[in-house]
Amino acid sequence: MNDGKPNWWSRPSTPPEAARIPTPSPAEEGDFPLQAPDPAESAVPEPAAEAPAAPTVDMTKEPAAAEPTPSEPAPAVPAPSEPTPSEPASAVPAPAVTAAEPVPAPETRAAAPVPAAPRPLHEPDEYRTPPYGEPGPWAPAPPVQHPAAPVPPPQAAVPPQGAVPPPQGPVPPHAWGQYDPWGAGPGAVPPPPRKKSRRGLALVGALAFALLTGVIGGGVGAYVERNGGIGTVELPQAEAGSADRAPDSVAGIAAGALPGVVTLHVSGGGSAGTGTGFVLDNRGHILTNNHVVDAAATSGDITVTFSSGETASAKLIGKDTGYDLAVVQVTGVRGLKPLPLGNSDDVRVGDPVVAIGAPFDLSNTVTSGIISAKERPITAGGEKGDGSDISYVDALQTDAPINPGNSGGPLLDGKGRVIGINSAIRAAGGSGEGDGGSGGQAGSIGLGFAIPVNQGKRVAEELINTGKATHPVIGVSLDMQFNGDGARVGDKGKDGTPSVTPDGPAAKAGLRPGDVITKVDGQRVHNGEELIVKIRAHRPGDALALTLTRDGRELTRTVTLGSAQGT
Repeated sequence: MNDGKPNWWSRPSTPPEAARIPTPSPAEEGDFPLQAPDPAESAVPEPAAEAPAAPTVDMTKEPAAAEPTPSEPAPAVPAPSEPTPSEPASAVPAPAVTAAEPVPAPETRAAAPVPAAPRPLHEPDEYRTPPYGEPGPWAPAPPVQHPAAPVPPPQAAVPPQGAVPPPQGPVPPHAWGQYDPWGAGPGAVPPPPRKKSRRGLALVGALAFALLTGVIGGGVGAYVERNGGIGTVELPQAEAGSADRAPDSVAGIAAGALPGVVTLHVSGGGSAGTGTGFVLDNRGHILTNNHVVDAAATSGDITVTFSSGETASAKLIGKDTGYDLAVVQVTGVRGLKPLPLGNSDDVRVGDPVVAIGAPFDLSNTVTSGIISAKERPITAGGEKGDGSDISYVDALQTDAPINPGNSGGPLLDGKGRVIGINSAIRAAGGSGEGDGGSGGQAGSIGLGFAIPVNQGKRVAEELINTGKATHPVIGVSLDMQFNGDGARVGDKGKDGTPSVTPDGPAAKAGLRPGDVITKVDGQRVHNGEELIVKIRAHRPGDALALTLTRDGRELTRTVTLGSAQGT
């Protein structure tokens, strides 16, 4: 346009101003030399009569391009060719642009001075600043090119003045970058990355930590539940203490009594059995029950095993079925530990007791309990049917567990003294006496019975000294079929003999056939068996007060007990 306004694509200058620009020195390496004009584009046809003049170079527009009319679209500006990535960026020469000089009219063309040579518009810039002005407001800043090889100068068509060129296409990030005339070039340090929000990083870290701890905790919990813990198992344990126990404790009583308790194994007469006994003296006498050694009464073997495991053979010294007691003796055994004997008359209900025996052949078994009752009249035996093997015992009752095999063992008081000889139990579902009685191998239900040691001592002494035991008697035959309360004197004795023995203890006290004895020394008796038990609880020669009923009257008679040879 020739409206007198500056052109956006060139820096205008008048011919006088161009003439005043000094001739530049020869271009040095790295300067911006002016580009040689293309003869095909910049040549202006001259009339034949005129002398040829030096052509001027206009880098802002094509010589033959005509200005478009407002109704015609602006011609498209071709995009510069893409540089080769492998070529260095320093090989691209910066294009030199000269100010546009107006072409004089034909009539004045001869008078115009001819420039000597084209020269740059300004001195060489050490920062390589392009010689042209800022880009137009419509065009984006040209990108910085980093080609690997020299690129031929672009021959882009200059759009007519007033036309808006179409937007350029996207530049590949690997070949083109944002133009920065003051940048340091390809080796510039990239801007620091954009920092992420610290709050977001903290939240992500917290979530990751929670997830990690949850997984680890779950794994550890599963391992502990499955294996019971981590590492080697070491269970807590109390330090080693003293093995001594108080003498009146169960442990102390058992420790003192076990060396004097033995287990008996008896065989003979086609039967065998196991029982318990205890040492009476240093001569080797051992007290036990009659029903324990009954199988070896005539001929048989008796083996005694001590708590230490030592065994010895024993022989039968004497037995008594009425008291269910027997004595055997071992010889050649040293270091015997006799058990001390207590006084069964001093025992009170509730006193603690300890039982030792071999229940079901489990030797050296210790159980404990209390005295549940005293003077319990019990009978045991009677398997023969004639009454010759029935035992009558005024027993001590205990809840200490007693089972088959405990028979003959000691019942000890709180001081370790023998107060009874374990002899019978009451089994559930039967009337069994003597280790289960007729009920067979019944177990303990807390009803155990022991012969009082006072009675056992007297019988044992008699068996050791004479081989026989004596029974206290009153000299009457009892009616064992009587169903009333008390013990009735029979009308006749065995084989038709008198029921009251002539000149016997009862006859001397004034008892008659048909009298019903209800009390012995003030203690009530309900049947004939209880009367026998109460009498045998005494020694021959003892005087007893008997309360009786005769013809509806209550009488009291004193009887001195006689003696009968036991079996």
